[in-house]
Amino acid sequence: MRRCAVRISGMTDLISIAEARLRVLGEIQPLPTEAVDITSALGRVLAEDVVAVGDVPPFASSAMDGFAVVAGPAGRRLEIIDESRAGSPARRGLDDRQAIRVSTGAVVPQGATAVIRVEDTKEAAGVVTIATASAPGQNIRSAGDDLVAGGQVLDLGLTLGPSALGIAVSAGRTTVTCAQRPRVAVLATGDELMPVGARLAAGQIHNSNAVVLAGLVEQSGAKAITSDPVADDQTATSAAIKAALSAADVVVVTGGVSVGPHDHVKAGFAAAGIQERFWRVALRPGKPIWFGTHGSKLAFGLPGNPVSAVVCFHLFVRPALLALQGASPISPRLSARLASPVKLNPTREQALRVCLRWESDGAVAELTGPQGSHQLSSMLSADALAFIPSGEGEADVGQLVDIELL
Repeated sequence: MRRCAVRISGMTDLISIAEARLRVLGEIQPLPTEAVDITSALGRVLAEDVVAVGDVPPFASSAMDGFAVVAGPAGRRLEIIDESRAGSPARRGLDDRQAIRVSTGAVVPQGATAVIRVEDTKEAAGVVTIATASAPGQNIRSAGDDLVAGGQVLDLGLTLGPSALGIAVSAGRTTVTCAQRPRVAVLATGDELMPVGARLAAGQIHNSNAVVLAGLVEQSGAKAITSDPVADDQTATSAAIKAALSAADVVVVTGGVSVGPHDHVKAGFAAAGIQERFWRVALRPGKPIWFGTHGSKLAFGLPGNPVSAVVCFHLFVRPALLALQGASPISPRLSARLASPVKLNPTREQALRVCLRWESDGAVAELTGPQGSHQLSSMLSADALAFIPSGEGEADVGQLVDIELL
C-alpha cells in the first residue's frame, strides 16, 4: 500500500473514527433494568448473571434408544422386565440377569450401569441378546451433564438468542432481568421526501432512509419511533427535534446536517438545548455526521445520502444503542485481503462495502459494486465494512485491511 501519514490541511476539525467512537461511548449512561418474561426476551440484553437452580438433566438419562443393563460382556441373554420411557420411568430396578427397555432421554433405572443401543441387540420372547460388550457409563448422561446446580450459565451483557433462552428455561427461570430497550426517534428531513408508496412528482423521492434506519434500530435491540418526513424549514426542524427528544432516549436525524442553505438540523439541535460533542469525522462516506447530548439523552445527525447514513449508523449509533443496554458495543476488527485495488483518499479513511470470500489463507474482501454514497444497492450483498486508511496512491490487490462484520 502506497500512502503517507494522514494530514488534513484546512480540515483540522475532522476527528478520526476511533476518536468519534470514544466520544460517543464516553457519554453513555446505561438504561434502567426490568424483569422480562422468557417468551418475550429474544434479542434482549441480560442485566444479571443467570445461575442454574438445579442439575440439568436432573437425573441420569439414556443417550439413545436401547436396553439398560449392568455393564458386562457380549453374548448375554437377559430377561426384559420393564420399560423406561421419557416422562415415565421404570417402576423397578434390575440386576445383572435383567434388562429394561429405555428411550432416549428417559431415566436410567436403578441398578443399570450402561445402555446398549437397540441396533446391538436381538429380542425374542421377552429376552434380549446383547451382541456387544459394554463399560460402566456407556451411553448414559449423568445428572448435571449439561448444567450444574448453582453454576453460572449465562453472563451479564449477553444478547439473548434462542439457545440462551432455552438455557434460561432449563436453569429454572421464567423471567430474566434485562436492560430496558432504548427508545429511538428516527427523523428524516428534506422537502423531496414523500411517504412510502406515495405518488411522486418531479424531484421527489420516497422516504427510504427512515425505513432503513428504523430497521437498523430494531436490529440493535432498540424501539424505533418514526414520523412523517420533516420539511427543510428551520421552524419545522426545531419543532420535530424537540418533540423527538421528549419522546425518546436517542434522536437520530438524517439529512440537513451539512452547511447548505437548507440544512437546519444543527440549529435545530441547538434550539432543543442539545450540546454538540463533535461534528464531522475523517470518514468516507459520512464526513458530516454530528453527535450531541442533552443530559443522558443522545442525538445523532446523519448524512442524507443512504449509504452514508447506514455506514454512520453501524459505526456510531449501533455501538451507542448496544452500550445503553449493557452489551459489548464494538464488533472486533478482523483482517481480509483486497480482491481489487482501491484508490486512497488523501484526508479520510474509507469504509467500503465488501462481501467476503474465504480461502485457505484467509478472507478476501470484494467490493460489492459501485461505492457511491447514494447507492444503497451497495449494501445488499455486503458482509462487512473494509477500512482503507487515508493517504496517497492506492491500496494494492492482496493488501491486508481491517474489516468489521455487518
